Amino acid sequence: MERPLADEARALIASARLLLEDFIEEGVHSFERAVPTADTTAMHAERARSKPLETAREPVRTAAPPASGIASATPSVELPDEIVWSAQPTLEEVRNELGECTRCGLAVGRNRIVFGDGNPEADLMFVGEGPGQEEDRRGLPFVGKAGELLTQMIEKGLETPRSDVYICNIVKCRPPNNRTPLEAEIASCRPFLDAQIAAVKPKVIVALGKPASSLLLGRDVAITRIRGNWFEYRGIPLMPTLHPAYILRQYTPENRRHVWEDLKAALARSRE
Repeated sequence: MERPLADEARALIASARLLLEDFIEEGVHSFERAVPTADTTAMHAERARSKPLETAREPVRTAAPPASGIASATPSVELPDEIVWSAQPTLEEVRNELGECTRCGLAVGRNRIVFGDGNPEADLMFVGEGPGQEEDRRGLPFVGKAGELLTQMIEKGLETPRSDVYICNIVKCRPPNNRTPLEAEIASCRPFLDAQIAAVKPKVIVALGKPASSLLLGRDVAITRIRGNWFEYRGIPLMPTLHPAYILRQYTPENRRHVWEDLKAALARSRE
C-alpha cells in the first residue's frame, strides 16, 4: 500500500476507534433501527419542504473557556411554536399541558409518563436522558439502580435531601430497551424540558451523561472529555458529568471521584 493511502487508512481507523470509545463510554452496545410510520414520514417530508438549508455547524472548541469559566452554547434543536408559555410557568401548568402526551412514538410502549420529581424552587437541577424500566413502572425519575446511586451521591455525598433538588429527563417516556432517544422524540419533549427549567429557575443545572449534555450544549459531545467544565444554558451555569448508569457499568474509583468532584462544584456554585 502506498504511504498516502496507508496514512489515510490509519487516520480512518483512529477516527473509528475514537467513535467506538465514545459509544462504549455511554454503554451503547447495539443499535435499534427506527421503522418510520406514515405519520413520521409525512412529518419529516413537511419539515424537509419548509426548513431552510442548514449552514455548517461550528467546530467543537478545544480552547480554554472564557475568564468567567462559562462557555456559552446555542441549542441546535428548534422548538415548536404551537405552545406558548407564560413568562414564569409553573410545573403544574407544564404538566397539565403535557397531559397524556402522544406527540411521539414513545407513547406507544410506555406505562407511565415520568415528568419530574423534587423541589419546584430547587437551586440545583439534574437533567438525565430518559426513564428506565423502574421509572416507567413508578412514574418517577431516577428510582432504579442508577437512581439509587444518584440519590446516595446527593444525600450522603452532598448531605442534601433528594427532595431539595429537582430531577427530570430530556424525554418523559421510556425508549424501547432503554435505547438513546431519537432526535424527533427529543424535539417533541424539548418544550416541556425548557418550561420545567423556566419554572424551577435553578441556579445550577447538572447534565447527567452524553444525551442530556449534547442537547443542552447544542452539539454532540464526548462526556468524559467535557465533564467537570462549566458551560451555560440560557443564562444558567451548566455542569456536565457522567451518568450514574455509566458509573455502574464502568466503575472505577477515578470515575466515582470525577462525579463526586463535579457534584461538589455544582452544589457550591448553587449556594453562591
